[in-house]
Amino acid sequence: MTTDRNVFGTELEPCSTDPMTGFLRDGCCRRVEGDRGRHELCAVLTEEFLQFSKAQGNDLTTPRPELEFPGLEPGDRWCLCLGRWLEAEEENCAPPVVLEATHEAVLRDVEPDLLREHEYDPRDDDPSESNSGSVSESAN
Repeated sequence: MTTDRNVFGTELEPCSTDPMTGFLRDGCCRRVEGDRGRHELCAVLTEEFLQFSKAQGNDLTTPRPELEFPGLEPGDRWCLCLGRWLEAEEENCAPPVVLEATHEAVLRDVEPDLLREHEYDPRDDDPSESNSGSVSESAN
C-alpha cells in the first residue's frame, strides 16, 4: 500500500477527527476512486464560506444524524470538494487551506501559488506554532 502524500510531497496529515471528515470518514482528505466530489482539500471553515456553500445548495451547517453528519461551524476543519473550493475562490470567499492535510492530487487542478495564497496559518490560533515548507510544483 502506498502512502498518501500532501502538496509538499510528504505524508498526508489528518484533516480532522472531530468532526470526522474525509470521503472515507477516516479523518483524511485522500484521493479515492469513486469520489466524484474529490474531497481532497482540507480547509478551515469560515462563516463566509459556509454561507456561500449553503447558497449553492450544500448546507454544511445543519446536522444530518441519518447521514452521521454533525453540522459544521466556523473553525472546523473539513475535507472539501475541490470544485466547491475553486468556486468559492472565484467568488473571493475560499476558506484557508491546511496544506499538510491536502492531498497532492489537487495540484493537478490548482496552481501551487494559489494554494499558498490561501494557506492556513496555525499561528493565528497558537503563536508558538510556525509553518514552513514548499508546495510541490507537480503532483506525482
